[in-house]
Amino acid sequence: MTATPKTTPLYESHLAAGAKIVDFAGWAMPIHYGSQLKEHEIVRTDAGMFDVSHMCVLDITGTEAKDWLRTLIANDVEKLAFDGKALYSGMLTPEGTVIDDLIVYRTYYGYRMVVNAGTADKDIAWMLKQAEGRDVVLTVRRELAMIAVQGPNAIEKACKVLHEEWESTIKGLKVFQGFPFGSVEEGWFIARTGYTGEDGLEIMLPADEAPLFWKALLGAGVAPIGLGARDTLRLEAGMNLFGHDMDETISPLQAGMGWTIAWEPSERNFIGRAALEAERAAGVAMKQVGLVLEGRGVLREGQKVLVAGIGEGVITSGTFSPTLKHSVAIARVPAATGDSAQVDLRGTLTEVRVVKMPFVRNGKKVFA
Repeated sequence: MTATPKTTPLYESHLAAGAKIVDFAGWAMPIHYGSQLKEHEIVRTDAGMFDVSHMCVLDITGTEAKDWLRTLIANDVEKLAFDGKALYSGMLTPEGTVIDDLIVYRTYYGYRMVVNAGTADKDIAWMLKQAEGRDVVLTVRRELAMIAVQGPNAIEKACKVLHEEWESTIKGLKVFQGFPFGSVEEGWFIARTGYTGEDGLEIMLPADEAPLFWKALLGAGVAPIGLGARDTLRLEAGMNLFGHDMDETISPLQAGMGWTIAWEPSERNFIGRAALEAERAAGVAMKQVGLVLEGRGVLREGQKVLVAGIGEGVITSGTFSPTLKHSVAIARVPAATGDSAQVDLRGTLTEVRVVKMPFVRNGKKVFA
């Protein structure tokens, strides 16, 4: 018997907006509200909002919180120079593969972490194990909802329905910076982050206040956007999705996450470091690239990528790009791959271009 999917505080709001609901990582979530294509275009040209309350927010406190995080994740929280600053990182196994990707914010009381919905229970169990015997306290903030408002007009429209006295602070946020409004118990935390390749905010707030805030955003002209458009937007932006572009079988060095590994200082012995150093020394066998198919056909996850005289790879995420009007994909290919390859499209070897990602940023094509 399958478990009934969990619902977010905005479930009734989605139904009222005509959402098609699907089971996503054990949560009943909107895939679209009528037109995935239209929703994608709204985020690229105006402002859309996503319910991301299924993601898990954790607060991390205790005298050893900082030292513990410097061991737990591959990026280094020492780099967080001021309260509110955020970083993106992988949390790795001792074998140097990816347990999850996450964001950590430095806060005035410690740290705040946001992890993926489908991996939250596994992540928490792993973190509790690593925290045994240390003065580290993990507080799961399931009483919070989270709404992402994304697009070129997102910040302007969100500010219309937030407290007037917050506006200058919100507009002053740098990318990958957040700010708490009120006490930690009051729950409002607004960050200039997102998963679409557009500017915007991710807003954590008390669950019981979320439906009214969602309704206010609707009134300000912010359209509800489903998980379907969220996926095409993030793929155009060249952003990884856990369980597709990386997982516990893949090294971050092979998943385009090398930039998230803080190698210095060399004495910081984070979990997975020895395995990654050995892999780097031996030569990383595979790399992550973007693929572009400008002709007919759609690149899909799982399709084989062939590089003449070099070897094979695989598409890890692929779709038709609504912005570019042709297909693009994220792929893991042999490290020696150049600027061209072939993809097996239903038995036909089809030429594709190999490009550096992202494909789209701030609504515009960015690859050559």
